Amino acid sequence: MFAVVCLVLMAGYPVAFSLAGTSLAFALGGMAFGVFDAGFLGATPNRLYGLMTNQTLIAVPLFIFMGCMLQQSKIAENLLESMAELFKGLRGGLGVSVALVGMLLAASTGIVGATVVTMGLISLPTMLKRGYSPSLATGTICATGTLGQIIPPSIALVLLGDVMSSAYQQAQRMQGIFSPDTVSVGDLFVGALVPGLLLVLLYILYVIAVAFIKPSAAPAHGSLEGDENHRKVNLLHDLTPPLILIIAVLGSILSGIATPTEAAGVGALGATILAGLRRQLGVQVLRDVCQQTTRVTCMVFLILVGAAIFSLVFRGYGGDDLIHGLFEDMPGGVVGAMIVVMVVIFLLGFILDFIEITFVVVPIVAPVLLKMGLDPVWLGIMIALNLQTSFLTPPFGFSLFYLRGVAPPEIRTAQIYRGVIPFIIIQLFMLVLLALWPELATGLPDYLYG
Repeated sequence: MFAVVCLVLMAGYPVAFSLAGTSLAFALGGMAFGVFDAGFLGATPNRLYGLMTNQTLIAVPLFIFMGCMLQQSKIAENLLESMAELFKGLRGGLGVSVALVGMLLAASTGIVGATVVTMGLISLPTMLKRGYSPSLATGTICATGTLGQIIPPSIALVLLGDVMSSAYQQAQRMQGIFSPDTVSVGDLFVGALVPGLLLVLLYILYVIAVAFIKPSAAPAHGSLEGDENHRKVNLLHDLTPPLILIIAVLGSILSGIATPTEAAGVGALGATILAGLRRQLGVQVLRDVCQQTTRVTCMVFLILVGAAIFSLVFRGYGGDDLIHGLFEDMPGGVVGAMIVVMVVIFLLGFILDFIEITFVVVPIVAPVLLKMGLDPVWLGIMIALNLQTSFLTPPFGFSLFYLRGVAPPEIRTAQIYRGVIPFIIIQLFMLVLLALWPELATGLPDYLYG
């Protein structure tokens, strides 16, 4: 089934229809030969109704609306200009500004594609104009763009949190626990904070190191002459709105005042108010934002429908038992099983988006891994970081395609590929660090929620 889905996708068919169509074809074939129980398909309406009435997933269109509205209000553009002014005269200062603004944009929008495209349009021409190496410029933008995968409020973490919650309860039922503990999207948000900020710090340290080892790759622009107070006032003016929005969204979740879904509503309203205060909110803007939000939301939920049918048919053929048996007999026990899952998810990240992997692969492998004793928050953050790495990796990384689409013609694809390699090494180092010290992901949730 997986092989056929990959072949159909490579033939150019949409993901949602590839998943559902392949599954139904296998189900009908199995029924014709008497090897598939049609009762599994009978569970489809209940499964789809559960998807559509899932309170957690209401956060998806709200966070998408928030991200689209922030793009329209030009917050990132103004913030980058002010941040660049603050680091004026310092080698690598513009690269550091791009990393910091990319982090704030990731925390504001939570959408990888939106962050990469926005940063590519705004910052790439400026970096090239000021003498930055094309490889360093494109690598920094691609890497910071993928932070939307791990820094909350991330759409990926919302979807992953919902799946991990179901997988965790399933794993406990497999162990005979019929009053299972739960793990929430809020737990994943809190768990992702420390690894996400560490990743940003490593990116910045790399840019600074390149600037000092090879000054021609990241030269200083201008000098620090001029009114420093004026620069600080401008930065404060441009930094305050997104910071207030991030604090309102994440602060309400961390403090327990609001669920992620309620916080998403706060974020959507806050982004609309910010656009209005900047005189960017008109009928046309509202129409464009609503159309873009509807389009992306429909795509996400249609993929969820296809993934739900796929998982039912997969279970109907005994796929769950097969995976469980393979993991139980694997050399190295839970460590060997975890390594295999990480490699498979990394490779699938070349051809599938995080939505398909989250709703097709994770529900199959996560219950078995969790039953073997892994922490659900740690596993969720490891998967998110792994997918972020695969989105950066040539030749099929999604982030590379997004940037290639908006980069000037004189930027060669090979330069983009070269630029991301050091950041891939940083990502892999972060994965190893998280594997050796799970407390980086689990420490803050344990401290806040016990």
